[in-house]
Amino acid sequence: MTLIPVAILVDKKFYDASVYKAEPVPMALERGTVYEAERHGESQGLFTISGALHSNNPASVSPWLGTGSYLANGTEAAKTTRKAEDVPVGLDNSGDEPPRLKRGDTAKTATPTQGEPGKSNTASGQNAPKDASAPAAPPNADKSAAQPPASTEKKTAEQGSVGQNSPAQGSSNPGSGEQASAEATKNDGTPSQGGSGQTAENYYRPTLRRGKPTQAAPEEDDDAALTVNKTADGGKANAPAKEPVQLEAAISDAGGPEPRSYKYFWKEGEEEDRRKQMLELAANELKAYVNARAKGAIPAKAAVTKSAAVAKSGSSRKPALKPVEPEFENIQFQGFDLWTNNQPVMILSAEANLPSGSSTALAAGKYNITLAARTDIYGNLRKLYSGVTDKFHLDVTPRLELIDVVDADGDGRGELLFRETSDVGSGYVIYRATGDTLWKMFDSLGGG
Repeated sequence: MTLIPVAILVDKKFYDASVYKAEPVPMALERGTVYEAERHGESQGLFTISGALHSNNPASVSPWLGTGSYLANGTEAAKTTRKAEDVPVGLDNSGDEPPRLKRGDTAKTATPTQGEPGKSNTASGQNAPKDASAPAAPPNADKSAAQPPASTEKKTAEQGSVGQNSPAQGSSNPGSGEQASAEATKNDGTPSQGGSGQTAENYYRPTLRRGKPTQAAPEEDDDAALTVNKTADGGKANAPAKEPVQLEAAISDAGGPEPRSYKYFWKEGEEEDRRKQMLELAANELKAYVNARAKGAIPAKAAVTKSAAVAKSGSSRKPALKPVEPEFENIQFQGFDLWTNNQPVMILSAEANLPSGSSTALAAGKYNITLAARTDIYGNLRKLYSGVTDKFHLDVTPRLELIDVVDADGDGRGELLFRETSDVGSGYVIYRATGDTLWKMFDSLGGG
């Protein structure tokens, strides 16, 4: 896991946390700072900063990243103890005699040979390397250990987590564990016999021998190489697919309020009705945006033909083109109780496609739209924000992607944290929802 600093609140004023007091590391990424990861306002775990990484690329989206350990709620950090090192071979201090160096047949007896009973290497998980065990859990992180520089400071950060698969652990059961199944397949399915002297070489452990090899190396089997990734139900080989990056908001505040949930619980059928209303509003906003662009465009003058002159005179009129309805995809609709008064604030973001054949030449293309609305006393939608843009007009209206709801200023009300993309790059913006509009509290790109 890594942590991206977004904003820091000092004396009721927001600053960019990635550059605030970066001497040499930003204050938000000081070692030992504890962040509380939240999802929709509910606490998910603690992230403790242990280091900071800086990118030398001036065009980097996130020049600073925080690294550390994450402890999810309901889990405890494993307590590890150090063990004393083994006594070197040949040194025995049990008696009064001085230590002696002996030349024995340890090298010969360490490698079992065929025909010797009781010294065979089986294909079970007991012969797995020591480093095949799962890594130890991160050290325990206590929220009380968080000591921000000042009590008036509140740090907001975006936490990204990537799914990782821990290594397979060795098992004492020959038929269980990924290591055991892989070794058994490598040996062409020949079971090992521990008492009869028929040994099977451990393919993953190299053996040094003198002279020419007496046996040829086992052939590589493509099917055997994928045995570790086979599932028990279908037996099909599944390549380890990378999980998408999950983004969560994180807060570090010494004296702020306790986390609270900003989820809005819909009534039966209400969420689907509100979603349809928001899509209708998005379609109207998109048509208004396209028509405004069409009016401002300067069309090229074409030569007037005879047929065009006849059509203009009114003798031959063509029926008007039907307006083409937009097609929405990648729709994300969420409702939040930001004011804790059981009144939802709805956020809709989607990509819209207008196929060719519409009434205006600028209509065909792909557009991004973000809407924020609330309900009035009559249950109707009241628009708070509308942002429609395309790849050619990011300088006018940036593209917004909702990350989550977070209490950025510690007043108990939720604010909306967006990732914005404009013509100058990518950044973060925080909005506060009011009764009539979204009021911008912070913009890392410096927009007004």
